[in-house]
Amino acid sequence: MIRSFRHKGLEKYFYDGDKKGINVQHANRLGRILDRLDASISPQDMNLPGFKLHELKGKEKSVWAVWVSGNWRVTFKFHGNDAILVDYRDYH
Repeated sequence: MIRSFRHKGLEKYFYDGDKKGINVQHANRLGRILDRLDASISPQDMNLPGFKLHELKGKEKSVWAVWVSGNWRVTFKFHGNDAILVDYRDYH
């Protein structure tokens, strides 16, 4: 279950469907990613075809990422069975 967000626009989209804080071209894909993340109990549950799940390195070790489009990723950590600090960013 998603317990916390870092990106306020993504949080608003998840709870209210408000696309104002995200790229509207990514809305459908973000919806699928967030639905799956909310149902997940471990990072490996996000390892679906096309999501390109990977763990970040260096100071962001233990942060996981899935591909949205181009350089855009949804990143998150897991604390127990819950996703925390869910973010939407262009990190390259």
